[in-house]
Amino acid sequence: MNGELLSPIVCLLAIVPVRVNADYPVMSHRYLADPTSLVVDDRVYIYCSNDDESPVEGGYNIPNVICVSSSDLKNWTDHGSVFRASDDTEWAQKTWAPAAARRDGKYFLYFGNGGANIGVVVSDSPVGPFEDPLGKALIEHRTPGVQPAEHMWLFDPGVFIDDDGQAYIYFGGNGDNNVRAAKLNRDMISLDGDVVKMSAPAFFEAAWVHKRDGVYYFSYSTQPRAQMRIDYMTSDNPIEGFEYRGVVADQPPVNNNNNHAAIFKLKDRWYHVFHNRVVAKAAGIPTGFRRNLGVEELHYNRDGSIQKIEYTENGVEQIGTLDPYGRVEGETFHAESGVETETCSAGGMCLTDLQDGDWVKVVGVDMGEAAPAKFEASVAAEQDGGFIEIRLRDPTGRLIGKCPVSKTGGLQEWRTASCDLENATGVHDICLVFRGNGDSLFNLDCWSMTPRN
Repeated sequence: MNGELLSPIVCLLAIVPVRVNADYPVMSHRYLADPTSLVVDDRVYIYCSNDDESPVEGGYNIPNVICVSSSDLKNWTDHGSVFRASDDTEWAQKTWAPAAARRDGKYFLYFGNGGANIGVVVSDSPVGPFEDPLGKALIEHRTPGVQPAEHMWLFDPGVFIDDDGQAYIYFGGNGDNNVRAAKLNRDMISLDGDVVKMSAPAFFEAAWVHKRDGVYYFSYSTQPRAQMRIDYMTSDNPIEGFEYRGVVADQPPVNNNNNHAAIFKLKDRWYHVFHNRVVAKAAGIPTGFRRNLGVEELHYNRDGSIQKIEYTENGVEQIGTLDPYGRVEGETFHAESGVETETCSAGGMCLTDLQDGDWVKVVGVDMGEAAPAKFEASVAAEQDGGFIEIRLRDPTGRLIGKCPVSKTGGLQEWRTASCDLENATGVHDICLVFRGNGDSLFNLDCWSMTPRN
């Protein structure tokens, strides 16, 4: 995160209580957009354009990529900024609509430098840091095969690795005939041959490819004249022969503007991740340049066609439970009120700038048949008197523990705070409610529970 502190987002509990515990917004403390997905070891990583730094009054800044992840699609972890073009390259300033791929133990992140060209950076981890291996763009307007094109937007890369190991990159925008594709070499940072021209009815942006049962699905956002839906085509070839099949989803609720989505498979289920603008609307600010994430389950008909998504506010079942007896990051939660995140000196991210009454909620916490005996948290504080309430169900639910937080010497000086827990067994939703007087009560890095003997 380069040390920057994120601006707080208005407490949604007070404004739109129905939406706080829904599948949109995901990670409501941030403004995130243009999601794409990468599944690694039963965990999905969502890479996003960062709207936090775009001016509210209008304009897209988007200088860095934010990553969030989940293994159960209910509790999400904020990994913060994994790549900032202005700091991590010498040629790019923007990171629009990223996409990621994994190959040979490396992770590759592709991004649009505005609408001018497409770059690639590489890391040993899905959450960075990513480094620039080329020192220049991977794809430009002069790249063989890109032109001729009328008013081409050179952005929104989507990357797909086929079953035979061949990798492809898809990109383009602003015209039916402005879809482009290319093979990637094994190194994932160079093209294998010229760019190939494709077309799609009412193509606007957000090119994305996935494969199911031998069929290639090309999905994309349509132009304003087609309501900026997510439409799709299918083929038995990854770069040719696509035929229009229909609509994946209409405009998401509370969006009415640009649209972007990705499709992924996690634990034998298919999902559609998208953005809308419900958080900005709830905050009472202009919604054009402040977007947020959502997830919906996706289904197929017997003939392989996609069942058109009907958006809901709680359309995803939790797949698995959360283990409280291992390390749980503070920045992992399902819903929140008032929290912010920043880079943690101990690694990763932490919750910060906590005020009295702020809270985070994790759902589906499996405490087992033997009730946990103790709660422990890694905290940092400049003052005494703060504490963490551990409650079941919601911020006003049954209190099972009260963990005092003492001064540690600074907001990045970490110590362990602990308390006993009252008897609670089975699977519950858990709320951590932060209490105390004054501003910036303390920071929270992680927490866990200890089982009874």
